[in-house]
Amino acid sequence: MKSDLTKKAEELEQTLKMQLDIAQKESEDYIKIGGAVLAGAVVAFAVYKIFSGKKNKKTKKVLEALEKEGLLDEEIKEKLTRKSDPGFMGRLGAALLPIAINYGREQFLNRVNEPKKKPEEDAK
Repeated sequence: MKSDLTKKAEELEQTLKMQLDIAQKESEDYIKIGGAVLAGAVVAFAVYKIFSGKKNKKTKKVLEALEKEGLLDEEIKEKLTRKSDPGFMGRLGAALLPIAINYGREQFLNRVNEPKKKPEEDAK
C-alpha cells in the first residue's frame, strides 16, 4: 500500500512538472507576442508624432507669414487648414488592415494550439 502511494505521488509530481513546463512555455509565447505588440505600438506612435508635427509647424509658419503680409483671408486659411482626403496609402492600409489582423490571429491560434497536440503525440 505504501508503494502504491509513493507511485501515485511520483506520478502526480511528474504531471505537475509537465503542467508547469507547459504553462512556462505558453507564458513565454505570450510575453514575446506582448513585447512585439508593444514595440510595434511604440514605433507607430513615434512615426505618427514625427510626421504629424511637421505639417502643423509648416502650416503655422505659412499662416503667420501670410498674416504679416496682409494676404490672409478666410478662403486661404480654410484651404490651408482643411484636412486632406486620404491618399493611396490610406486606402491601401484600410484594405490590408483586416487581412493582416486575420492572418495574425490565425498564426496566434496555431501557436496556442500547437503545444496541446505535442503531449498527445508523446503519449503514443
